[in-house]
Amino acid sequence: MAVASLYEKYHASREDERLGLFESVRAEFGVTRGLYPGCFVHVTPSFVIPEMYYVDSDRNANRFFADGIAAVLVERNRAYDETPLVEFHFQDYRKRIPIDDGSVDLLISQYAGFVSENCKKHLARGGYLIANNSHCDAGLASCDHEFRLVAVVNRRGDRWSLSTQNLSDYFIPKARTVPQEPSELADHIHDLGRGIAYTRTAADYVFEKV
Repeated sequence: MAVASLYEKYHASREDERLGLFESVRAEFGVTRGLYPGCFVHVTPSFVIPEMYYVDSDRNANRFFADGIAAVLVERNRAYDETPLVEFHFQDYRKRIPIDDGSVDLLISQYAGFVSENCKKHLARGGYLIANNSHCDAGLASCDHEFRLVAVVNRRGDRWSLSTQNLSDYFIPKARTVPQEPSELADHIHDLGRGIAYTRTAADYVFEKV
């Protein structure tokens, strides 16, 4: 498949661009500079966030950014007047990313493993982590004393909405046999290598780095 068609195949045609997610977070928290480890070709955040750093070790992702396809998509769809910054790093995000610690106000974790744990050093205090729990990263972040849950994100079709109500109802394990102490629960999640079931869930979760 041509690299130029990857965004269409994996995001646009599947109605999985998640633009409303990033629009909601941008509007609510005013983020302007983000880091997206494990992005593949999901360049949608740059449609609403002026400065974005992307990281992936996939060769097709590298070609997608290197060939200028990402830049064309961003220029065509951006919703701001600033000149976009779209910077890609072809590497494993678990290795040192060449951007400053504390230099971004948004960290994005979507279907890519333990992004919060490996990349939180780049997130400024008072910045935000968006994580889903597909690869159990939201659950891991909920155990981390450096993160505080400040909102959940609900999705209905292509409509996304933020809620700050009843946040204490989230991340309560269904199984009483799992550890309750946060550090022990984090170790349990690591050992499992997958997420655990919770009594209440959302599409995505927003944490503030404290």
